[in-house]
Amino acid sequence: MTSPNSRRAHLVGLGLIGSSIALALRDVGWSVTGVDNDPAVEKAARAANVVDGPEYDDDVALVVIATPAGAVAKAAGEILHGSRNERLIVTDVAGVKGSIVREVSDPRFLAGHPMAGSELRGLAGARADLFQGCTWVLTPTSATKPETYTTLHGVLRELGANVVAVDADDHDRLVAVASHVPHLLAGALMNEATRVAEQDAVLLQLAAGGFRDMTRVAAGDPSIWPDVLFENREAIGQSLSALEDRLKSLREALNTDDHVAIASDLAQAASARRQLPGRALSSENLAYLRVAVSDQPGVLAAVTMAASEMLVNIYDIEIAHGIEGSSGTLLLAIDARLADTFSLVLAERGFQVGRE
Repeated sequence: MTSPNSRRAHLVGLGLIGSSIALALRDVGWSVTGVDNDPAVEKAARAANVVDGPEYDDDVALVVIATPAGAVAKAAGEILHGSRNERLIVTDVAGVKGSIVREVSDPRFLAGHPMAGSELRGLAGARADLFQGCTWVLTPTSATKPETYTTLHGVLRELGANVVAVDADDHDRLVAVASHVPHLLAGALMNEATRVAEQDAVLLQLAAGGFRDMTRVAAGDPSIWPDVLFENREAIGQSLSALEDRLKSLREALNTDDHVAIASDLAQAASARRQLPGRALSSENLAYLRVAVSDQPGVLAAVTMAASEMLVNIYDIEIAHGIEGSSGTLLLAIDARLADTFSLVLAERGFQVGRE
């Protein structure tokens, strides 16, 4: 991977995710500073050795904006506008990406979203290992510098995350199904159970593993969600409508004693659940591809997004030599079982691919 010009990072926002990133970076040898709009949180973070202090200067290699989604563009813009460091990387962790990417066009900015969290809130829930095995989405654009992507990818892999590249608008559409709607449903189910328990208190004593699993995320910090949900309301609305249709079909199947439909629905769900992607592979199960790329806007994004479309996790990525000239080479480490298929797909899209 490409190395950052220094191992100094700065966090803007020291809640659960921001503080966990700070701890994770410190664990792998970074010097970390950070600020928060709540002076008490900032003071507590310093006292807990989450950050060294609030100081920021232009030699910092990485800035992570860990504010609510609606504040990301302004915070990133202020950092980028005031920096002359051409190798600076600024990223964020917001759960919605399309509006942010459209507002921040600086090539040093690469929007991101770690799919991680905790029922605990704020600094008290921060953990250095929070991102071990989690999926961390990056949303490169045609303006993204290859060095920016490969460097940030390497840093996130060092924190234990599995990095995928997705178009920003596709991210918002997909995360509505994978994260936003599940959170709304968990809250709705928990609230309905609480309503019933007002008349039948024994209900909550009967709550079994399935109920607890489905409502677990409802215990998270509610203050962070409205901002994200309203930013992504269109995709969430579409997903809720589709889910309402599915629930209507299930209700009709129950009302008409359609045992086949119910059994089929449950069987399909069970099969799909068992096939959810797994976690990281050991090094002996990795294959290394060399992909020749031209110096054209969006080439790196095309390669990384092709991997995401095929559920091919890129465990490491490196620029073998500069892409600033007429051409360059990407070195990709991927699951060996998918190497041949992924190579063919890249070849069909016009790339020259070799395997080490």
